[in-house]
Amino acid sequence: MSAPGEQIDVEAGRRLFAQDCTFVAGADRIEALPPIGLPEIAFAGRSNVGKSSLVNALTGRTTLTRVSHTPGRTQQLNFFDLGGQLMLVDMPGFGFARVAKRKIKDWTGLIERYLRGRPSLRRVCLLVDARHATMAIDRAFMERLDAAAVSYQVVLTKCDKVKPGQLAERTTTLGAEVAQHVAAHPDIIVTSAHAGIGIPELRAALAALAAPSQFD
Repeated sequence: MSAPGEQIDVEAGRRLFAQDCTFVAGADRIEALPPIGLPEIAFAGRSNVGKSSLVNALTGRTTLTRVSHTPGRTQQLNFFDLGGQLMLVDMPGFGFARVAKRKIKDWTGLIERYLRGRPSLRRVCLLVDARHATMAIDRAFMERLDAAAVSYQVVLTKCDKVKPGQLAERTTTLGAEVAQHVAAHPDIIVTSAHAGIGIPELRAALAALAAPSQFD
């Protein structure tokens, strides 16, 4: 059973993510980034880690971001205004194999400059597939975030596809790994967009980073 304080946090997350979430801009180059304003939460992860599904589950909208089985479908930084309190940023998946090398180079440069030069970026949610745990490409991205001094939190996805014992063991192992990274948030959030597991907890964590509501 959750403590009373945790219930309040969950309710704050529910209220925030029940608000309108609208597309603001798509940037495929640094000059196209929208003006700095609201606190930003970026979602990053390997292609097909379930990033779009998770963002859709958080906002309660099935078509906010495109869900695809084709790696590399998100080809820019997509910005969504959540209730005038938080900007959600859908980043291109890394590890994509069906994209031209020139495009990968361009994306890499854009992401690097965004991570290092965006003062409104409050946190990166680094999605990791619970079925596979971290891979070399995940660890490389964690090191990049450490170097850029960007706060990030690991979010396990697709936990409904892993047996409970294996999931617990994998989470413990990942927690020990995360503890070695200076910019990583110590808490791992375990989720399933399909089953709704961990969605209230993740909403609550992100609501704590949002700007105050104009109605508060």
